[in-house]
Amino acid sequence: MTIPSTEPGNLVLQARDVRFDWSEVPLHWIPGDPVATHLINVLHLLLPAGEEWFVRVFKEAVPHIRDDRLREDVLGFIGQEAVHASSHDQVLDHFLGQGLDVRPFVRQVEFLFEGLLGDRNLTGTRGQAWLYERISLIAAIEHFTGVLGDWILNATALDEAGAHPMMLDLLRWHGAEEVEHRHVAHDLFMHLDGSYPARLRAMAETITALTALWRRGHRFLMAADPIVQGRIRGGLHHVRRTGAAGLTPGGRMVAASVGRYLRRSYSPLNEGSTSQALAYLASSPAARAAQR
Repeated sequence: MTIPSTEPGNLVLQARDVRFDWSEVPLHWIPGDPVATHLINVLHLLLPAGEEWFVRVFKEAVPHIRDDRLREDVLGFIGQEAVHASSHDQVLDHFLGQGLDVRPFVRQVEFLFEGLLGDRNLTGTRGQAWLYERISLIAAIEHFTGVLGDWILNATALDEAGAHPMMLDLLRWHGAEEVEHRHVAHDLFMHLDGSYPARLRAMAETITALTALWRRGHRFLMAADPIVQGRIRGGLHHVRRTGAAGLTPGGRMVAASVGRYLRRSYSPLNEGSTSQALAYLASSPAARAAQR
C-alpha cells in the first residue's frame, strides 16, 4: 500500500466510545424533507446487521493474516465497526419510539447477512474460498462507505437545510471513521486473494444488492412513516432531486467512484482525505466527549 504524501502515516485505528442523545431529534431531521431524510435513513436499517457481519468475517480472517501491520489495522477496524453497529442500532430504537416500526425490514436485512452470507460451517479449501469471497464483498462495500463518508463530511447543504446537529454528528463521526479506515478491507482482500476477476465480481454483486436494498428500504420508510402515511411514494428516482440539492449523494458521483474502483490501479487512499477525517474527529462533539 502506497500512502500519498499528503496523508498522515503510521495511523493507529482506535474505536471511540461515542454516545448520542436522540430525545430531541425529530423523525424528519432534515426539516420539511421526509424524502431526503429517509433516503439517508436507509443507512440505519442496513448498518447494524451489516457491520456486525463485517466484524464476524474479519475475526475469522485474523488467523490468516501474515503481516503484523495489517493485523493491527484489521483489529482496529473491528473495534470501530462494532461501535458503528451499536450506534445505529440506537437510532432504530429512536425510530420505534416515534411510531416508525422498522423491525420488519430489519429482519430481512438480518437474514441477508446472517443467513445468506453467514458462516456455512465449511472447512479446508471450501471454507477458505467462502471466507475470501465474503472479504471481497466487504472490500467492495467499504469502497462505498468510504465514498459516502467523504460526501457527508463535505455536505454543507445539509447544514444549510437545518439538518439536526445530533444526526449530522453521528453521520459525520461515522463517515470520518470510514474514511480513516477506508483502506483496510481492500488491503486485507489483496493480502489474502487479490484476484482482479474476484474484485469485479464482488463489485457487480454489491451494486446489485445495494441498489435493491436502498430502493426497498426507502419505499418501506416512506410507507411506514406515521407522518407521511404513504402519501409520498419512495424510490431511487428521488435521488435526482435531492442529489442536485446536495442533500443526498448524487448518482453520478457514486457511478464515477465505481469506475475508479474497477481500475487495476485502484487505491482506496485516493478516495477522500484522512487529514480531513481526523480534523472532524478532533471537533466532533460525540468523539470529544468520548475522549474525555
